[in-house]
This record gives sequence, structure tokens and C-alpha cells, in this order.
Amino acid sequence: MRRPSTVLTAVTAVVLSAALAVSALAATKTVSVKDNAFAPKNVTVKKGTTMRWVWKGSAPHNVTVTSGPARFRSATQTKGRFSKRLTKTGTYKIVCTIHDPGMSMTVKVR
Repeated sequence: MRRPSTVLTAVTAVVLSAALAVSALAATKTVSVKDNAFAPKNVTVKKGTTMRWVWKGSAPHNVTVTSGPARFRSATQTKGRFSKRLTKTGTYKIVCTIHDPGMSMTVKVR
């Protein structure tokens, strides 16, 4: 027969492991990089969300933060993807520098 404290310890370990696994599964939001447009154009996400930009068109584009709490930039490319985890709250203004000012988007992180 098992001791109650051993069973309680095992149950506690399982619950803590599950809680850590859930917190590790942060949200991901995907944005299409089409020919001369981001879709969607405006996004609101929670802090810690990973943004993923996926190239869908044939023209070269990049993802460049022009203002916001953090700065980043992707390579200029015609296919593939670029991901960035957003850990700072605020509003990010993002453009493709090749097609600026027409190709822009806003990401709000709360």
C-alpha cells in the first residue's frame, strides 16, 4: 500500500508539469506577406505571442519595424517565413521597406 504523502507528491508533480507545458505553448499569429500587402493589416495579440509572417506572393518583401517598443527586421525574400516572439507591450508599426509607405501594418501587443 502506498503512503498518502507519496501519492500526493506524485499528483502534485503531474499537475505542475501540466501547468508548465500549457504556459510553454504560447500563441502564434500568422500574417500573409502577399504582393504589396500584409494580411491582416491590423493585429492585436497578447504579450509573448509569436508573430509569423509567411510569403505568399512572388515579389520580394521584408518585415521591418519602423516604430515600437522593440526593433527587428527580416531579410528581403520572395518565399519562406519569418517569426518573432513579441515580449514587450505596445504598438509596432511594420512596413516592407521596398514598398513603403503603401505596404504597412500595425501589431498591438497587450
